[in-house]
Amino acid sequence: MGAHSIKTSSTGRRFAAAGLLAAGAAVATSGAATAAPVTVEVPAELRLPGVPAQVTVEVPEGVALPAGLQQIAAAPVQEFAAPAPQVSTGQKILDAASTRVGSPYVWGATGPNSFDCSGLTSWAYQQAGISIPRTSQAQIGGGTPVAKSDLQPGDIVAFYGGASHVGIYAGNGQVVHAPYSGTSVSYAPLDSMPFYGATRYY
Repeated sequence: MGAHSIKTSSTGRRFAAAGLLAAGAAVATSGAATAAPVTVEVPAELRLPGVPAQVTVEVPEGVALPAGLQQIAAAPVQEFAAPAPQVSTGQKILDAASTRVGSPYVWGATGPNSFDCSGLTSWAYQQAGISIPRTSQAQIGGGTPVAKSDLQPGDIVAFYGGASHVGIYAGNGQVVHAPYSGTSVSYAPLDSMPFYGATRYY
């Protein structure tokens, strides 16, 4: 009974969707020079194969969206903080010792305001959560021996015969140490003192 002239609901929805998209396109072409991009939601009943769920059109100022189209709020921009850089144990030790530069040398002192040589090294290691022997000879006798060519920041370096003096390797051929009475914690070239040995506790 004239079934060929009856449109199915699916066909009708396709026509409606096409109409909405065409309306959006018509809006887009009516004033592109002063238009702003607007994303609209295609109604659920019109989401058929080939019809996207969202459509972005250019809408000129003062022009309303066609009936049936709802603007979607722009998603807020999410900002992600960069992860904090990982700091090695040796660097933590060196950083602690570096904060004491300028502190006076006092024989037998272990900080936090004055130091002797092994007092500085033991204090800096404590700041990194590592307990080491107190005297320079005991410090160089523990840990893992390190060749001069393999030094890393944070390693303990001993100088003079009998390891009578110690400092912390600071990289770039430098050590930070508490030299002797009348001086203060400072940097010095590694080769400015006779090298005895080096060790690492981390």
